[in-house]
Amino acid sequence: MDVLLSALSQVAQPYVLMVILGSAMFGLFVGAVPGLSATMATALLVPLTFFMDPLPAIAAIVTSVAMAIFAGDIPGALLRIPGTPASAAYVDEAFNMTRRGEAERALGIGLVSSVFGGLVGAVILSTCAPYLAEFAFEFSTVEYFWLACLGLSCAVVISRGSQAKGMIALLIGLFISTIGIDVIGGYPRFTFGNVELMAGVSFIPAMIGMFAMTELLRFAISPQQDRSAIAPGRSTVFGGQGKMMLENRKHLVRGSLIGTIVGILPGAGADIAAWVSYALSKKFARNPEKFGTGHPEGLVAAGAANNAGLSGVWVPALVFGIPGDSVTAIAIGVLFMKGITPGPMVFVQQADLTYGIFLTFFLANLMLIPLGYAAIRSARFVLRAPANVIMPIILIFCVVGSFAITNSTYGITVMLVLGVMGFLMEENGFPLAPVILGIVIGPMLEENFMATVIKSDGAILGFFDRPVAGVLGVLTLVIWAVPLLQILNRMRRNMLKSAA
Repeated sequence: MDVLLSALSQVAQPYVLMVILGSAMFGLFVGAVPGLSATMATALLVPLTFFMDPLPAIAAIVTSVAMAIFAGDIPGALLRIPGTPASAAYVDEAFNMTRRGEAERALGIGLVSSVFGGLVGAVILSTCAPYLAEFAFEFSTVEYFWLACLGLSCAVVISRGSQAKGMIALLIGLFISTIGIDVIGGYPRFTFGNVELMAGVSFIPAMIGMFAMTELLRFAISPQQDRSAIAPGRSTVFGGQGKMMLENRKHLVRGSLIGTIVGILPGAGADIAAWVSYALSKKFARNPEKFGTGHPEGLVAAGAANNAGLSGVWVPALVFGIPGDSVTAIAIGVLFMKGITPGPMVFVQQADLTYGIFLTFFLANLMLIPLGYAAIRSARFVLRAPANVIMPIILIFCVVGSFAITNSTYGITVMLVLGVMGFLMEENGFPLAPVILGIVIGPMLEENFMATVIKSDGAILGFFDRPVAGVLGVLTLVIWAVPLLQILNRMRRNMLKSAA
């Protein structure tokens, strides 16, 4: 109790609170700009942390990331341009609500869900960190391989319309993820002698191209039709949110737990947590056909998973000093710079700092309510702006965001090429979400598959000889077998009907 009170007194200092407030506003701005991810927000804050004590330095990182993850929903809902990779999983859901004049309601659902998931994740982080870290480190390359396979299975679930087209879109994404240097053999693939392609296709320019450029091209072809599809605003941010939370409490809890658990696994993070949570919500929903048309259930589950995953990634970072994602990798570097070594002893030697970080998670998520509300109310003016004014501004942001990732025109080229490809795919009924999912999970899938094959000397049983791997492997194969059996059963019935 004394340690908790000491941590509370440190967090409550005016200087620390001012740092948290400034970081929150900075995170909201960065997250709302397409192309500027939460990781970039953290990287931009690092120079400022040189002059801070450890607690305000880490508090700045925690707060800015929590705000940026939510702020990524704003351009996604208003313009169908995900502000952060985590928002890409449900961008169509939010944008279709905007088309019905429910932009503020969609963002309000994302705000409430993010706060709920963030608080649940903070509770789990502060009470169960050592135990959850032990579970996470039971995972080896084979478990991560099956986890990636489960993530890819989401592509079929989240796809609207033809499952075959969803699978083709996924394969396109996986192909794009193989461009560059082979992660195991170090051999360049599909680079055609281009040095920049050896680094692979960066995810952020690809995402901007697939969503932002697609919308810009569609507007360029039929500007009047594009704007007329959006109904006038007729919703409020918090109107009916209490009822919504009660009706979707299962999705909130499931999304929060999935986000925390997936976040604990190093390399997974909030992005994959959002995809998995959205897919499971659709799988277990009473009306799965409504998903993708502006259905709140998908927003609830994925929004909660986003911010819950931010807490989960700190479990291995604090307990073992192993970063769960790029943000915690930067945070660990800041702690080392301050002379603090993350690991089991940090709970003893720096207990007040550890609990101060835990309290920062609670404070950041609570601050998200008023600041997120203000951001949503301000962002609604985007829909009122003339299209011939807002679209060029969006294009500028897209170009700047793509250039910032690679510091060269290569990022802009990737954005343009994939933008044209995404436009052609949508015009022919191919979904874009599976392509993005393939690009995100592809490297993780390939790296862990190759590592497992090498360790098991090519034996197929090497993918099932560990308890957790066996369970995940069987579960994955069952998930894959069910749609195939349904297709075969449908074909058999059609043959019997035609024979009769």
